[in-house]
Amino acid sequence: MSDISPLRNAVRNGSGLKQLGGTWGEVLAEFLGTFVLICFGDGVVAMAVAGLPGSGRAATPTTIFMAAGDWLLITWGWALAVTMAIYVAGGVSGAHINPAVTVAFAIRRKFAWSKVGPYIVAQILGAFAGAAMVYLLYHDAIDAYNKAVGTGRTDPKGLATYSIFATFPAPYFNGNPVGPLVDQIVGTAFLLMFVVAIIDMRNTAVQSNLGPFMIGLAVAAIGMSIGANAGYAINPARDFGPRLFAWLAGWGQTAMPGTVEGAFSWYFWVPIVGPLIGGAIGVLIYDWFIGDVIHARARLQEPPPPGRAGDETSPTEGSKRTAETSKRTAET
Repeated sequence: MSDISPLRNAVRNGSGLKQLGGTWGEVLAEFLGTFVLICFGDGVVAMAVAGLPGSGRAATPTTIFMAAGDWLLITWGWALAVTMAIYVAGGVSGAHINPAVTVAFAIRRKFAWSKVGPYIVAQILGAFAGAAMVYLLYHDAIDAYNKAVGTGRTDPKGLATYSIFATFPAPYFNGNPVGPLVDQIVGTAFLLMFVVAIIDMRNTAVQSNLGPFMIGLAVAAIGMSIGANAGYAINPARDFGPRLFAWLAGWGQTAMPGTVEGAFSWYFWVPIVGPLIGGAIGVLIYDWFIGDVIHARARLQEPPPPGRAGDETSPTEGSKRTAETSKRTAET
């Protein structure tokens, strides 16, 4: 039996799979990276909501979010999920794993617009598959929690287990989408600002391949600071892929279109539109306030081109001016 895998053998022998070295390879990396992101991101929420209470490791089978420790568990879990996802996919696709990053990079980082659609589709599919994996691992715990609470998935109390997969606004917004939309714009703007700062080699960029870890810390900072407002999706694929899975898995209108009677309605678009707007704003702000300043400083430090010293004129320009003077003299 050959030690060469069928995939590698097909690539070596000239099949159509050679295109995996191009855009399709990047798309596969985006799928896998986003899959990892959701497996561990949604996975840590499942641990806090259903796993720990149902396994007897909490005060009661229904004890969740009783202290800041639960939120810290989730924020650090998402931070590590982002870190590992970038390490998995970064060498092939750049590990956008977020449509907001993909669109922002297309706007300001010369990322090809022709790749934007395939990247986003791969990210959503990867997020959907990641949610399915979390459900496979935790469906028994989810059912045990709902039974202990005495609720079904489509009931208002089913929102607790739905939160494993996708986001929803805090009650103090009273169902008004404006506050959560602003929250998503601001949170994603900070995310993109941090990402481009961390990877900008002209700035104080991190070394020794620590970029993914620092981006994970950026996500933790956002979650700890403003995450409770609307669940800090800051990623359309991270929310929509698992939301779609939750809808198929029985959470009904809570997932799609994102409605809980008396609480909020048609919420699904907020974690999509907000991050796309915020990502573009974040990269623009960084470029205006930092990137352009760094570029200007670099230009000032460049040596003058040959033939110039201060305001002196180059030989070529001097010759042109002499010819123009001679022509005007002849005409007069």
